[in-house]
Amino acid sequence: MNLEICVAEPFAAMKARSLAHARQIDAGEIVAPLCEVGFETMAQFGAVFTPKRWELVEFLKASGPLTIYALAKRLNRHYRNVHKDVTTLMAWLAIDKDEAVRVFVPWDEIDIRWPLLKQAA
Repeated sequence: MNLEICVAEPFAAMKARSLAHARQIDAGEIVAPLCEVGFETMAQFGAVFTPKRWELVEFLKASGPLTIYALAKRLNRHYRNVHKDVTTLMAWLAIDKDEAVRVFVPWDEIDIRWPLLKQAA
């Protein structure tokens, strides 16, 4: 499964995609889950997905589920900072927790879409 991150995409486009997906489900079609989050600006995206947080996501995907304490130790970072990053990344659906309270990356891919606006002629 993939997580789609949309930056600066018009709300109408995301809404249309979600409604089309819902119509397919209502029609009884078997469809892959639609997992999307959106940011209004690239600055907002960059504030959430910092280089240290991307490092955490990549390390966690490679290592498999870990407690936050174990993750902090392996990343050689302070527990409090890792806990804050984990909380933020969970809020934006990039990582999750299992029944044993270990964090993990549930995605095969995280795709970032940033449509550039056309300049007026």
